[in-house]
Amino acid sequence: MIIKTEYTCGDIEYKASGAETKHFSIIKKEKDNCLTLKILPNRDIKFKKFQLIFNYEYDDNCRIFVNGYQSWTDSREYFKTELMTHLHPFSKKRIMKNPMHNAGDYSFKKYPVRSGVFYGWSYGYVRLGDNVEIFGSVTEKCGFTSITFDTVNQKVVIEKDLEGVTVNEGYKVIQLFRMKGTMDEVFDGYFSAMNIPKPRVSPKCGYTTWYNYYPDINEQIVTDDLEALASTGEKIDIFQIDDGYQTAVGDWISVDENKFPNGMKAIADKIHSKNMLAGLWLAPFGCQIDSVVAKEHPDWLIKNSDGTPVNCGGNWGGFYALDISVPEAAAYIKNFFDVILNQWGYDMVKLDFLYAACVVPNKGKSRGQLMCEAMNFIRECVGDKLILGCGVPLAPAFGKVDFCRIGADVDLSWKTNLYEKMKHREDVSTKNTINCTIFRRELNGRAFLNDPDVFLLRNYNISMNEEQRRLVAKINKLFGGLLFISDNTDKYSADQLKDFRETIAKNEIKILKAEYVLPKIIEIKYTLNGETHHFRFNTDNGKILSGKL
Repeated sequence: MIIKTEYTCGDIEYKASGAETKHFSIIKKEKDNCLTLKILPNRDIKFKKFQLIFNYEYDDNCRIFVNGYQSWTDSREYFKTELMTHLHPFSKKRIMKNPMHNAGDYSFKKYPVRSGVFYGWSYGYVRLGDNVEIFGSVTEKCGFTSITFDTVNQKVVIEKDLEGVTVNEGYKVIQLFRMKGTMDEVFDGYFSAMNIPKPRVSPKCGYTTWYNYYPDINEQIVTDDLEALASTGEKIDIFQIDDGYQTAVGDWISVDENKFPNGMKAIADKIHSKNMLAGLWLAPFGCQIDSVVAKEHPDWLIKNSDGTPVNCGGNWGGFYALDISVPEAAAYIKNFFDVILNQWGYDMVKLDFLYAACVVPNKGKSRGQLMCEAMNFIRECVGDKLILGCGVPLAPAFGKVDFCRIGADVDLSWKTNLYEKMKHREDVSTKNTINCTIFRRELNGRAFLNDPDVFLLRNYNISMNEEQRRLVAKINKLFGGLLFISDNTDKYSADQLKDFRETIAKNEIKILKAEYVLPKIIEIKYTLNGETHHFRFNTDNGKILSGKL
């Protein structure tokens, strides 16, 4: 093991290798598969780079999993010789000029550009058959942890994102869990080391307005789809209202009276009358540029180093983020949660674009510390009500949310390879969310219940063919913990209604195999109520190649 650092002390830049320098020493402790490194400085230090490097021998037949930066970032197992997904040169300049790049790690992580080098965040593993070796950060409170598997140089590199932090006292910079075993053994061990309790909720099914109507919702649409879903006779757990009810993102309790003349409490009451939990979408840290809160309280916003508000993304014409270290901003957030949950009576909140809390280091804190504190704050605000997290770096959400999106938004079509190459890694993509659903499956039931995003069975307002739609439904059923649709079930054919019922049915499922057997080709073997099934499909087009759904 080698420690490499680059740092600034007294405005002078230094490079060092090893655990001792004239400015700091590093104490190493190993216990129960966990390695802890603590920095003991003798003066103020700002680290530009902190790396822990291990020699590692990769088998030619191994598979390497790397976890993307946040919920939407593509994440999957790679063959040893593959080239990791990265920004296409034609799109990189466009994306970096657009605030959409703040949804990812593009501004603070250099991407590998050669085959056989793969990196991700917080945890990753090397798998050879049923044998797995996991590398996982036990906490991101001191900074996000990137894990690079370099098969070219036979290395594993652990690096901390410490931008914005001045180390002037004892600092636990790395707590790394490393273990070999079966997939279940290593992930059980990892979550035990983090002291993350199993989720308190059971798998759920339900509905969200987003993937049929997007923001173009109103009280009549919601009522019609609620009545249709209730009339199926199935036990539906949650009915969620998505974006479009509010007058502006950030002005959460200012309801569009033209769309919802009777207000949002009346909608929650209607949902409850159908014996379903009422869910509501919001982006608690976000406020669009022309929102009332952004215009009237610019002092509440997270700022760049030059004092200008950080533009966190391109949605809604651009949006800023509220700074919870500002007491008035924190009080504002607590108040709208109180209204939504206790006055309007919603049982679950889908909290989106959560990454906005940590887009830039802020007030001496790293991105990782900011995100961990933000998730603690969110749970404090919501109390015992349910949280569906989304658009969030996953490790800070472990144990803090009940459900979590673990992939990109599902698209209404299966995009071509050319489109896939031109987009950024957090963009809408059915292919990417399928990959995330399969290869982040070990989080389901350990960190939270996985939300693989919706399955859609309707044959209108959608470009996926029937085989593709049924494939998404099957993948969600096999690997998901939250099964949502966005369809009006009154418009289902008899076959579609049958597929819907089969998808949400509670069955005993065991995954026997789920992996790439060839580039672009995934094979899945599983048992359903004790009966073995299998199928292969092409991830580029959603075509079933063998077996059956």
